[in-house]
Amino acid sequence: MKVLSGIQPTGRFHWGNYFGAIQQYIALQNNEQSFYFIADLHALTTIRDAETLKQNCWDAAVDLLALGLDPEQATLFLQSDVPEVTELTWLLMTITQMHLLEKCHAYKDKKARGIAADAGLFTYPVLMAADILLYDSEVVPVGTDQVQHIEVTRDLGQRFNHLYEQEVFVLPNARVLDESAKVPGTDGEKMSKSYNNTIEIFLPEKKLKKKINSIKTDSLSVEDAKDPDTCPVFALYKLFASKSDQDALANRYRAGGMGYGEAKKLVLEGALDHFGAARAKREELEAKPDYVRDVLAAGAKAARTKGQEVLHRAKSACGLVR
Repeated sequence: MKVLSGIQPTGRFHWGNYFGAIQQYIALQNNEQSFYFIADLHALTTIRDAETLKQNCWDAAVDLLALGLDPEQATLFLQSDVPEVTELTWLLMTITQMHLLEKCHAYKDKKARGIAADAGLFTYPVLMAADILLYDSEVVPVGTDQVQHIEVTRDLGQRFNHLYEQEVFVLPNARVLDESAKVPGTDGEKMSKSYNNTIEIFLPEKKLKKKINSIKTDSLSVEDAKDPDTCPVFALYKLFASKSDQDALANRYRAGGMGYGEAKKLVLEGALDHFGAARAKREELEAKPDYVRDVLAAGAKAARTKGQEVLHRAKSACGLVR
């Protein structure tokens, strides 16, 4: 099985990123082909500061390696280090019908909110299709909000194959990520950078404690019984605790006599334990920048080798190889 996924470097990874996606990417890394890229070209639609983008890309690479991505099993690279993807994007743009892009939700949502949508946002799905088709990807793990883009990729691949009467592209399938572990943010809503309610994975311990202590709870007193099913602190505790420990804390909630501060302390302890090895690995990697650069360079070389093969097929079909 050939797996591909990309992640945008729009800020430091948080618990929602990890439990919603990264954990599952890593579980798929020992397949026949696993390509994971840092989508810096996509990030240009939102980040307009060079130093910020460079730092975000570096942090993303170090974080992924620290969290368990193994360069001996998976290929990690920067999207922009594979220029073949932009060349393929143009080939796909020439056969992309406008109405297909006008239906895409990212564009429609911004337009509905009165936000000026530039050409980069409008054609974002075409670049995403090139990302996927360039590597003969068979499986693309995505959240439910990205399934539409996989459908667009299939449409473009099929249309290209049909127009040029050749089986140039492998048509991918979406693997919808298990989002059952709903990760609430500090305000109780879904954890998201856009809501400014995230808890970053690699925060220093003191800052992590402060972030966890800032989680909003109701005004019940210590003596009052509490409902674990509606409490964001308990929902976060479940990410790190065994079933028996979850049941034990749920019983304490319902019995009363325990404040939310104690539950937040348990969340902190659980997070430090769960990410302890990754935090130590990240410190090691920060001290070995050349190693990280070598991983990205080797990843880009492997990705380009595969990408050049697929691009050659596409260019030959179009009549661009003489």
